[in-house]
Amino acid sequence: MHPVARPAQMRRRHWGIVYSFLGIVVGPLLATIIYLWIFAVDQYSSVTGFTIRQEESGGASEILGGLSALTGSSASSDADILYEFIQSQDMVRGVDDALDLVTHYTGPFPRDPIFALWPDPTIEALQEHWQRKVRITFNQSTGLIEVRSLAFAPQTAHAINEEIVARSQDMINDLNLQSREDAMRYARADLDEALLRLKTAREALTSFRTRTQIVDPSADIQGRMGVMNNLQQQLAEALIEYDLLQQTTSEGDPRLRQAQQRITVIRARIADERQSFATEDNSADPDGEDYPTLIAEYEGLIVDREFAEETYRAALAALDVARAKASRQSRYLATYIPPTLPEMSEYPQRLVLTGIAGGFLVLLWSVLALVYYSIRDRG
Repeated sequence: MHPVARPAQMRRRHWGIVYSFLGIVVGPLLATIIYLWIFAVDQYSSVTGFTIRQEESGGASEILGGLSALTGSSASSDADILYEFIQSQDMVRGVDDALDLVTHYTGPFPRDPIFALWPDPTIEALQEHWQRKVRITFNQSTGLIEVRSLAFAPQTAHAINEEIVARSQDMINDLNLQSREDAMRYARADLDEALLRLKTAREALTSFRTRTQIVDPSADIQGRMGVMNNLQQQLAEALIEYDLLQQTTSEGDPRLRQAQQRITVIRARIADERQSFATEDNSADPDGEDYPTLIAEYEGLIVDREFAEETYRAALAALDVARAKASRQSRYLATYIPPTLPEMSEYPQRLVLTGIAGGFLVLLWSVLALVYYSIRDRG
């Protein structure tokens, strides 16, 4: 018969596991529980939510091809800016100046050194503590920002959120002011440039008229064409008169010679007039430029003037749009959750923190125990 097994007894290694469990899990967990329920000061949570809305442009600004787009960026990029601003030193310093955050957050020290701020902090330490107390949730797709502020008094938590909302609105107003100033400055610069271009175009046209002594080459051509038409009519009459004389008189009649001379003179004049349209022998132009060149130059000057006038009118319209946008606020902070005033403390979340600490300590003890037995078995 096999011998009967003796009752199991605790050995040294078993007691080591028990003591390690007590030292690694039970002791720190009891210390955590004691700290959370006895020393940790209650914290109150105030919640607020807001987003940036941008005034939708319409009417004249759309007809003018989106000239009102000079006044700013999209609301989503503004929300990104606001999200970073709430976490910035400028926000922390401003709220501290208004509410004396240092005195409030250092008040529970040294009783609660973990959740309280150490005395005489630097601005960097205060900003780091601010990021622990002010928790921001930002949805980039919708642009919604939710802020949860923690404080040791409900009124202080509510006041912090009110100050955040007020300073965020001030920042949006500064963005509005900057965009208005930029839009007005750019619109005035465009108007000045368009006005200078219009003056230059008109001066060039006036210089052309002074140099050529022709107000409108087209009208001058029409006048010359009238002369040509008159000469053509006179030539036709002279030819008819010559034909009649040939039929009624002899070849030596002096009237035939006079009629022939008249026809020759009229034809020479017609040839001279035609020649003046295409050669530099132009008595109407002091510089002797041919008419095709003058017409091409004149039409180019007219096109420049018309383009300058259209540009000037567009610049005037852009200035009117910029002035209209500057007269009203294009961005504003829409608060969809006003700062709440808490009635009970929600933080620190003692049960949650105790559970997290217990789970972490048990996991740590289990890993150490497995490592110990693995090393022992290999030895």
